Amino acid sequence: MPRHHHTTGADAPGEHRVLDPATGESVATVPATTPGQVGEAVRCAAGAQRGWVDAAPADRARLLRRYACLVDEHIEELARLEVREAGHTIGNARWEASNARDLLDYAAGGVERLAGAQIPVAGGVDITFLEPLGVVGVIAPWNFPMPIASWAVAPALAAGNAVLLKPAEATPLTALRLAELALEAGLPEHLFQVLPGAGPVTGDALVTHPGVAKIVFTGSAAVGKSVMAKCAATVKRVTLELGGKSPNIVFADADIERAAATAPMSFLDNAGQDCCARTRILVQRDVHDRFLDLLAPAVAAVTVGDPADEGTDMGPLISAAHLERVRSYVPSGADAILGSAPEGPGFWYPPTVLTGLGPDAPAAVEEVFGPVAVVIPFEDEQDAVRLANATPYGLSGSLWTRDTGRALRVSRAVAAGNLSVNSHASVRYSTPFGGYKQSGLGRELGPGALAAFSETKNVFISSEE
Repeated sequence: MPRHHHTTGADAPGEHRVLDPATGESVATVPATTPGQVGEAVRCAAGAQRGWVDAAPADRARLLRRYACLVDEHIEELARLEVREAGHTIGNARWEASNARDLLDYAAGGVERLAGAQIPVAGGVDITFLEPLGVVGVIAPWNFPMPIASWAVAPALAAGNAVLLKPAEATPLTALRLAELALEAGLPEHLFQVLPGAGPVTGDALVTHPGVAKIVFTGSAAVGKSVMAKCAATVKRVTLELGGKSPNIVFADADIERAAATAPMSFLDNAGQDCCARTRILVQRDVHDRFLDLLAPAVAAVTVGDPADEGTDMGPLISAAHLERVRSYVPSGADAILGSAPEGPGFWYPPTVLTGLGPDAPAAVEEVFGPVAVVIPFEDEQDAVRLANATPYGLSGSLWTRDTGRALRVSRAVAAGNLSVNSHASVRYSTPFGGYKQSGLGRELGPGALAAFSETKNVFISSEE
């Protein structure tokens, strides 16, 4: 377990401090995993994986369900850890811990259904097997530490693999606790290991190790490209989720009151530190002014404050450095709709909607990853699609209209992996998730999740004498 630590000095060699984003205070220190320790972890994981895949599918499913039950018993503990290390609101944190539980349950249901196929051929029988990759490396981000780690950990284990999880430096505590619960549930030792440490050291050792068959990475596009290039050296499989600049398209025929009322939390949830955040609000010019009039009180109504308070809608940003990065995207004196945020200790930034920027402004083009959105008018359906696609990203988005035909046309035309009509829902564990363009590579979640951690083997059995 991490050692508690109460100073605010520099990190000691070989360890990382975990800060409470709401106060800036240190809450724990966690030892950093060295490259040598990564190598030993891979060796132990490979041994555990061989025993795991030899176990009866029903036994593996039973253990994963037991693990899910144990996570369920510790929902509140895990949620409180998430509040402390990530600054998430307590309501969100409870959902995140519950999502980890649900992912384990859902994946456990696939263990005994990971079936191959019998393919008609001449001269014999052709069958396929879905076999585990071996050891899978997962590099998880700090914005949703529990859910995004579980997106990979649960199906990878269910498909018969061992998993090595490197959490973000800022948010290792929930990952460490989940690994402890896995052992308590009876999963084999070394099958699921957590390797805290810095990306350029621990993460790089995991990515480049020849004994790791696949890397699942969630993070920035720049780092994701580097991970992909390094995986090429050993032809590692790779899944990448690299961010977004998602549009929220509001047509004049939509329910404008509902579209405006729901718009704030579509980009303020988790303080905007969400790859799916709808930070480009595209509004048809005919209703642009009315939409802004409705949006202003909705933004003002968002409660920003102590994430442990049940009534809080939005908490702090993750760090002082990230706060400065977000602040840099808001021009001095810009026209804006502003909410309020606490002053004093912690990494706070108010809800901000910029209304006077052009579509090429940095805040309208780059992923701010904070509580900042822009409102941009459009003329017609063609113009809306053009603006929605004017970005290198293509992860998510929403569109608001009462016209079913328009909903279908625009959904097909917008280059994004996850779209919602008259809604802002992006992620369900039972449906696939992933991006177009530079938002990533591959898909997570949904019915195909286990297959993404499997190799397909084809076997032909001749019936000729």
